[in-house]
Amino acid sequence: MVGIVIVSHSLKAAEGIREIAVEMGKPGQPIAATGGCDDGCLGIDLDKVERAIEAVDEGHGVILFVDLGSAIICADMIKNRRKLHEKEICIADAPVLEGAVIAAVEASLGSSMEKILEVAAKVKDISKIQKIN
Repeated sequence: MVGIVIVSHSLKAAEGIREIAVEMGKPGQPIAATGGCDDGCLGIDLDKVERAIEAVDEGHGVILFVDLGSAIICADMIKNRRKLHEKEICIADAPVLEGAVIAAVEASLGSSMEKILEVAAKVKDISKIQKIN
Protein backbone atom coordinates (compact mmCIF):
# COMPACT_ATOMS: atom_id res chain seq x y z
CA MET A 1 0.00 0.00 0.00
CA VAL A 2 0.98 3.62 -0.46
CA GLY A 3 2.36 5.06 2.78
CA ILE A 4 1.12 8.27 4.36
CA VAL A 5 3.11 10.66 6.54
CA ILE A 6 1.50 13.54 8.40
CA VAL A 7 4.03 16.34 8.95
CA SER A 8 3.11 19.11 11.37
CA HIS A 9 4.98 21.69 13.38
CA SER A 10 3.25 20.11 16.38
CA LEU A 11 3.72 16.42 17.13
CA LYS A 12 0.43 16.44 19.05
CA ALA A 13 -1.42 17.80 16.01
CA ALA A 14 0.20 15.22 13.70
CA GLU A 15 -0.62 12.38 16.09
CA GLY A 16 -4.25 13.52 16.37
CA ILE A 17 -4.66 13.61 12.60
CA ARG A 18 -2.99 10.20 12.35
CA GLU A 19 -5.42 8.81 14.92
CA ILE A 20 -8.40 9.87 12.79
CA ALA A 21 -6.83 8.63 9.55
CA VAL A 22 -5.97 5.24 11.08
CA GLU A 23 -9.56 4.85 12.23
CA MET A 24 -10.82 5.50 8.70
CA GLY A 25 -8.30 3.34 6.84
CA LYS A 26 -7.93 -0.40 6.63
CA PRO A 27 -5.99 -2.12 9.43
CA GLY A 28 -2.34 -2.22 8.50
CA GLN A 29 -2.47 0.92 6.36
CA PRO A 30 0.97 2.48 6.89
CA ILE A 31 0.45 5.95 8.39
CA ALA A 32 3.03 7.85 10.42
CA ALA A 33 2.93 11.16 12.25
CA THR A 34 5.89 13.41 12.83
CA GLY A 35 6.42 16.92 14.04
CA GLY A 36 8.06 19.16 16.52
CA CYS A 37 11.70 19.28 17.48
CA ASP A 38 13.61 16.99 19.81
CA ASP A 39 13.44 19.59 22.59
CA GLY A 40 9.63 19.60 22.45
CA CYS A 41 9.37 22.97 20.69
CA LEU A 42 7.27 23.52 17.61
CA GLY A 43 9.09 22.98 14.35
CA ILE A 44 10.09 20.47 11.71
CA ASP A 45 13.03 18.09 12.03
CA LEU A 46 14.19 16.71 8.68
CA ASP A 47 15.64 13.57 10.25
CA LYS A 48 12.31 12.78 11.96
CA VAL A 49 10.47 13.23 8.67
CA GLU A 50 12.96 10.95 6.93
CA ARG A 51 12.49 8.25 9.60
CA ALA A 52 8.70 8.51 9.25
CA ILE A 53 8.99 8.04 5.47
CA GLU A 54 11.18 4.98 5.94
CA ALA A 55 8.70 3.56 8.48
CA VAL A 56 5.72 3.64 6.07
CA ASP A 57 7.48 2.89 2.79
CA GLU A 58 6.34 -0.48 1.43
CA GLY A 59 7.67 0.18 -2.06
CA HIS A 60 4.50 1.75 -3.49
CA GLY A 61 5.37 5.37 -2.71
CA VAL A 62 4.82 7.75 0.18
CA ILE A 63 2.54 10.79 0.33
CA LEU A 64 3.30 13.62 2.72
CA PHE A 65 0.54 15.77 4.18
CA VAL A 66 1.96 18.99 5.59
CA ASP A 67 0.47 21.77 7.70
CA LEU A 68 2.29 25.05 6.98
CA GLY A 69 4.57 26.63 4.40
CA SER A 70 7.88 25.78 6.01
CA ALA A 71 6.78 22.15 6.33
CA ILE A 72 6.33 22.17 2.55
CA ILE A 73 9.86 23.50 2.13
CA CYS A 74 11.23 20.85 4.49
CA ALA A 75 9.29 18.09 2.77
CA ASP A 76 10.66 19.24 -0.58
CA MET A 77 14.19 19.20 0.87
CA ILE A 78 13.58 15.63 2.08
CA LYS A 79 12.70 14.53 -1.44
CA ASN A 80 16.16 15.63 -2.55
CA ARG A 81 18.12 13.86 0.20
CA ARG A 82 20.52 11.32 -1.22
CA LYS A 83 19.12 8.44 0.85
CA LEU A 84 15.55 9.09 -0.34
CA HIS A 85 16.33 10.33 -3.84
CA GLU A 86 15.22 7.11 -5.53
CA LYS A 87 11.98 6.75 -3.56
CA GLU A 88 8.67 7.96 -4.91
CA ILE A 89 7.69 10.71 -2.46
CA CYS A 90 4.96 13.27 -3.17
CA ILE A 91 3.61 16.20 -1.23
CA ALA A 92 -0.18 16.28 -1.33
CA ASP A 93 -1.83 19.51 -2.42
CA ALA A 94 -4.60 19.04 0.12
CA PRO A 95 -5.67 20.13 3.60
CA VAL A 96 -3.69 18.09 6.09
CA LEU A 97 -6.63 16.65 8.09
CA GLU A 98 -9.23 16.09 5.41
CA GLY A 99 -6.61 15.08 2.87
CA ALA A 100 -4.94 12.54 5.14
CA VAL A 101 -8.27 10.98 6.06
CA ILE A 102 -9.51 10.58 2.50
CA ALA A 103 -6.04 9.39 1.44
CA ALA A 104 -6.12 6.69 4.14
CA VAL A 105 -9.45 5.46 2.80
CA GLU A 106 -8.30 5.55 -0.83
CA ALA A 107 -4.94 3.92 -0.06
CA SER A 108 -6.77 1.18 1.85
CA LEU A 109 -8.57 0.36 -1.39
CA GLY A 110 -5.21 -0.31 -3.02
CA SER A 111 -5.32 2.77 -5.24
CA SER A 112 -2.27 4.16 -6.99
CA MET A 113 -0.37 7.16 -5.71
CA GLU A 114 -1.73 9.25 -8.57
CA LYS A 115 -5.33 8.36 -7.71
CA ILE A 116 -4.80 9.03 -4.00
CA LEU A 117 -3.26 12.44 -4.73
CA GLU A 118 -6.13 13.28 -7.09
CA VAL A 119 -8.82 12.34 -4.56
CA ALA A 120 -7.02 14.16 -1.72
CA ALA A 121 -6.68 17.35 -3.78
CA LYS A 122 -10.44 17.39 -4.41
CA VAL A 123 -11.22 17.91 -0.73
CA LYS A 124 -9.91 21.48 -1.07
CA ASP A 125 -13.11 22.31 -2.94
CA ILE A 126 -15.57 20.91 -0.39
CA SER A 127 -17.42 23.73 1.31
CA LYS A 128 -17.93 23.38 5.04
CA ILE A 129 -20.61 26.03 5.17
CA GLN A 130 -24.00 25.60 3.63
CA LYS A 131 -25.48 28.81 2.25
CA ILE A 132 -29.03 29.61 3.23
CA ASN A 133 -31.14 31.40 0.64
